[in-house]
Amino acid sequence: MPSRTSTQNLLSQLGADTIKLGDIKKMAKEIKKDHDLAMELWATGDFHPRMLAVLIMDKKELTQDVMNRLADDLQTNETDHRQQIADWLLANQLTKDKKTVELLESWAKESSPILRRLFWYHQARLRWTGKAPPDNTADLLDSLETDMASAEPEVQWAMNFTAGWIGIHEPEHRSRCIQLGERLGLYKDDPVSRGCTPNYLPEFIRIEAAKLESKTRE
Repeated sequence: MPSRTSTQNLLSQLGADTIKLGDIKKMAKEIKKDHDLAMELWATGDFHPRMLAVLIMDKKELTQDVMNRLADDLQTNETDHRQQIADWLLANQLTKDKKTVELLESWAKESSPILRRLFWYHQARLRWTGKAPPDNTADLLDSLETDMASAEPEVQWAMNFTAGWIGIHEPEHRSRCIQLGERLGLYKDDPVSRGCTPNYLPEFIRIEAAKLESKTRE
């Protein structure tokens, strides 16, 4: 068990105005795995302690019951912070073990929007990282066409993101994904910062598919 002094020292560092995400990653490398400490940090409810917590958790402790509790806890964090914490949890823990991957793949219909967002973001990530797409694309597209329009905003974004990467990496489904985007019109009128790709599916797919094809020709 971590000492009270060491935990308080960490919390003091994490509470500094100058703390950056890179600093948190360095702290995690020094600590390595410490699930008890992770749970102490998580219990604070604060953004930076929870970001460090997800890096030092023991993935073998992440059962369905534990993930249900963590997802409930995340509702106390503001939306942007909640999503960053969940995304770090996905990338650093949930995708690193066969059992947690199996959990991820079972969350398509979970009542928790956080768990459903993790399911969809994982599906997108499998494709955008260049891995061979799983054989579930047809089922995903059916769900997207049925459920995306009414999904909670953070789940909807992840579903849209998945549809985009399906359209990019699986050309045989590209027109279907573009038509889905045209029909729903999600993010069509959102402002886009210079150098960024729009979230509107037809434009997202067009731009990113062109980039991919250009790399393939090089």
